[in-house]
Amino acid sequence: MSIEALKVANPLRPAEVSSTLQPASEDIWDRKYRLKDKAGNPIDETIDGTYRRVARALAEVEREELREHWYERFVWALRNGAIPAGRIISNAGALEHKPATSTINCTVSGTIEDSMLGILEKNLEAGLTLKAGCGIGYEFSTLRPRGAYVSGAGAYTSGPLSFMDIFDKMCFTVSSAGGRRGAQMGTFDISHPDVVDFIRAKRENGRLRQFNLSLLVTEEFMHAVAQDEEWPLSFPISARELETGDVDIGNDEDILWRHFPQTRGYVCDAEGRVACRIYRRVKARKLWNVIMISTYDFAEPGFILIDKVNELNNNWFCENIRATNPCGEQPLPPYGSCLLGSINLTRFVQSPFREEARFDWASFREVVAVFTRMLDNVVEMSGLPLEQQRHEIEHKRRHGLGFLGLGSTLAMLRLKYGAAEAVEFTERVSRELALTGWRTGLELAREKGPAPIMDEMFTVTPEMLAKRPEMLRDGHRPGDRLPGRVLHAKYSRYMQRVAEVEPELVEALAGEGCRFTHHSSIAPTGTISLSLANNASNGIEPSFAHQYSRNVIREGKKSKEKVDVFSYELLAYRELVNPRATPYSTDPAEQLPDYFQTSEDVTPRQHVDIQAAAQKWIDSSISKTINVPTDIPFDDFKDVYFYAYQSGLKGCTTFRFNPEAFQGVLVKEKDLEKTIYQFKLEDGTTVELKGNEEVEYDGEMHTAANLFEAMKEGYYGKF
Repeated sequence: MSIEALKVANPLRPAEVSSTLQPASEDIWDRKYRLKDKAGNPIDETIDGTYRRVARALAEVEREELREHWYERFVWALRNGAIPAGRIISNAGALEHKPATSTINCTVSGTIEDSMLGILEKNLEAGLTLKAGCGIGYEFSTLRPRGAYVSGAGAYTSGPLSFMDIFDKMCFTVSSAGGRRGAQMGTFDISHPDVVDFIRAKRENGRLRQFNLSLLVTEEFMHAVAQDEEWPLSFPISARELETGDVDIGNDEDILWRHFPQTRGYVCDAEGRVACRIYRRVKARKLWNVIMISTYDFAEPGFILIDKVNELNNNWFCENIRATNPCGEQPLPPYGSCLLGSINLTRFVQSPFREEARFDWASFREVVAVFTRMLDNVVEMSGLPLEQQRHEIEHKRRHGLGFLGLGSTLAMLRLKYGAAEAVEFTERVSRELALTGWRTGLELAREKGPAPIMDEMFTVTPEMLAKRPEMLRDGHRPGDRLPGRVLHAKYSRYMQRVAEVEPELVEALAGEGCRFTHHSSIAPTGTISLSLANNASNGIEPSFAHQYSRNVIREGKKSKEKVDVFSYELLAYRELVNPRATPYSTDPAEQLPDYFQTSEDVTPRQHVDIQAAAQKWIDSSISKTINVPTDIPFDDFKDVYFYAYQSGLKGCTTFRFNPEAFQGVLVKEKDLEKTIYQFKLEDGTTVELKGNEEVEYDGEMHTAANLFEAMKEGYYGKF
């Protein structure tokens, strides 16, 4: 499989290198991606059979006379590092066996309106979306704060968090029935009066465990933190409240005018801002510390720099983004959808681990071009359950092509993750991916037509001109009409960066339009890295460790199962250089070179530097986790987030191993060894076990850590 990338001439070893997947990798493919009939009999005989199924399905979108040609090209790309996201691998070409599933990983809900009907309608839509196998994100700060009066009900609302509980239970129920764990993102505005409740929500055992949580953080708030200013917590005033005389919008002390995701039913001014009642004011720095403490202890909430997201959005002229997909790499508008794919960078390393190690840029560009066409074809077979979702993806045709295996690739090139040379490589590989994608997008538009939004006419507004003053310099005025392709290619901040490198390409895109509005994002790629890439490092990350355990959900098992895995680069190094190589060994004959980095070897700032290098050329966003040591000082931890903000990132997420709160999906043996779990028995006695100790309970064997977490979080026996 993926070790075929290492078939290079080596005088010390045979040219052929074993392509055998490690057991955990083959098991994941068999359980998650291999097509089977309803009796469980395999239809995909091999992994190459999975590739051929996917390639055939995607080639069917082509004109009849071109289908066989593109089928061969798509199979070639899949065999050479192109890995579509899990929904495509699992469901493309599987319509006969799974007619109600989607090939789309990422969606965002429509705006949740502040009414019982609006909430329950979105809950229903979310259930249908999750049933199809898609992940979904929502903004919940459109709901009025806890304790606010609901005039229609003559009662006081329980607030957004109580309604999030409904979505959480729905997700668990739908995913339990469908056999695939549901994935949700809940976002929340930093100005909402219930923001502290949101920040602390996951401190309660078992609560909101079907959600990732992220705060929508504004430039204004970050400035208030830096200046130690007060921060107003506010929520819109309804037109009904104004009619009844319950509020005086002329009172500047109690009223704040600001933009809000929706205006219907609220009091608005001529600029489209909504009148908001200020519930209270807090010190911004104090609120910042509440966020940091929660993130330090519980790894959530993440933060999304929402102003940066919207400023750099290619569709800046027609979208207001307030939520992302569950892992954060796709900021999307209401009902937005996006499909994903990743290229395995390890497949392009020639002469790995040797002084002459190099990256095959020409082959990389060729795979990017073919893969871009493949992903564009997925739009025609999305299988999305809602009409609004289908319209969004067909009208804009956005996809997110990224890469995986960066950490493994850097090791094979003898580069340390986070070092200056590694940062330079990361920027170059992101730039080559981007430029090749946009060239291909132009070619596809000429062959098949641009995305419909490119030919749609938009009226220039004062708000547009305020966001893009250069439009005034170019002679545009309010009321002018411009096609989407001009607003997209000429005035998007991202495309302006592309124009600095290839001005002729961007000029052509402005004149003719592109096949899609967005091309790139970097996903976490957890299971496709582990399975189809033989545990090459996830997405943009370094390897978590070179030998560790992964906690996997096994159908019918009452707790998660601990599975031992090895990094791709370790297996390759053993295959090509030293069969005795062992992580953490004190024997010089078994030690790995110092360029074998893991997440614990990389400083927080180096993590940010790598992400910033890629973000320059990734038009959507990047899912990245900054792993920090358990004993990192709190003040140093806080600095990571400010450094991420100063580096221009669109968001930031950290992880600090904290067994009192959770243990995570990936765990190191040494962490489990030194973590003690206490179990209180029915007779009142207490048993203490190390996290990695095996224990028999309820007729099954469990690790102490997995048993403890399953009981604490309330999911024991529910898989």
